[in-house]
Amino acid sequence: MSGQAIERPGRFNDGRDWFFRNRFGLFVHWGLYAIPAWHEQHQWRHRVARDEYAKLAAQWNPSAFDPDEWLDLLQAAGMSYLCLTTKHHDGFCLWDTKQTPFNTMRTPYGRDIVGMVAKACHRRGVPLCLYYSIADWNHPNYPNLGRHHELPAPLPGDAPDWEKYMAFLKAQVRELCTNYGEIHGFWWDMNVPQHVDRSVNDLIRRLQPAAVINNRGFDEGDFGTPERDYEKDETCGFSRPTEACQSVGMESWGYRKDEDYYSDRHLLRSIARYLARDANYLLNVGPTAEGRIPAPSVRILERIGRWYASVRESLEDVEPASHRILNRQVLLTRRGNTLYVHLTDIVGSAVKLKPIAVAPKTATLLNDGRPVAWDVSLLPSEHVEHRPCLRLKDLPANELAGTVGVVRLEFDRLDDPADAATPEVVSDHQK
Repeated sequence: MSGQAIERPGRFNDGRDWFFRNRFGLFVHWGLYAIPAWHEQHQWRHRVARDEYAKLAAQWNPSAFDPDEWLDLLQAAGMSYLCLTTKHHDGFCLWDTKQTPFNTMRTPYGRDIVGMVAKACHRRGVPLCLYYSIADWNHPNYPNLGRHHELPAPLPGDAPDWEKYMAFLKAQVRELCTNYGEIHGFWWDMNVPQHVDRSVNDLIRRLQPAAVINNRGFDEGDFGTPERDYEKDETCGFSRPTEACQSVGMESWGYRKDEDYYSDRHLLRSIARYLARDANYLLNVGPTAEGRIPAPSVRILERIGRWYASVRESLEDVEPASHRILNRQVLLTRRGNTLYVHLTDIVGSAVKLKPIAVAPKTATLLNDGRPVAWDVSLLPSEHVEHRPCLRLKDLPANELAGTVGVVRLEFDRLDDPADAATPEVVSDHQK
């Protein structure tokens, strides 16, 4: 063995365990910012006056919005749950809230979007999670003090009062957790003051016991939220439940008309790196002001879906196993006597799985079903330890340059794949 077995995060042993069965989800950032089509933080980053930004509500009329079209794409991409922004930092609410007039009901559209999404998700059995921003650039009681993701100062007529704002926030949480049937998650964002108040998550848990809660709210929550691959790590697993998030767009999470997009390779590698380490993954798109997911985003998700369908067995209902090898250019997952080798960072036509030195029964590239050549032999680079190891060879590295390959290795037994063959007993298998 190259390292100690990974201590996987404990399960909740309650209704929240849906989170460990549904690993890949769709994140949707949608709101008034889709109208100027520049960034979800348009008001703040483009330095638009609050009154001017609020006028966008008079243009909010996404007549082409159909939540079933979103869910069709979600399922085509291999995803199995949805997280929707109910209120972003601009304070505009996508539901029929009684706490502020700055909501979708007071627009030409006049429909409860959260309600429409919830109804479609319930009908189709798709778990629904709700995003909520604690920072608020519209509410007069939120103390905008010029900290990160805040307005420079209160505006004329504002009455900054944290306690009153928290009462408003809790009333909105109660609405979201009582008016839309079962909710499976609450995704907090932007607790700028780093205020601690465990009663808020306690309220969610009382009202929605199946809801997982992230760590960006008022306590540590249920799971961690690494974002956009900013956190560079080579760990084989995570100490607590984790859900990474990434957007298909390089600049914005909301709809940007002139968006720059990540390559398929970058996104697939990111997805594989987290799912193979026992984490969840949320991939984001930003619908247009009309309510449609942009064509480039659709094409990206469809391509991801084709890849995911071919390698799904290596990413779901498996355990992380990368600790079994020294090579950090690949990641391993395991189910029973089967190992899956995720070729996330290969640089050539061969992959060394040191110290594993057991011959597999079969080796298959899941992406297209072709057999993979292998041997168990002493390699020149292993002259110091002078021990053989399992090598996957003649890999179609150039063909896989735009994707992530996954090789399935089936063994007779896999009690300890580091059981080494002696240099005199060397297996070899050619295609």
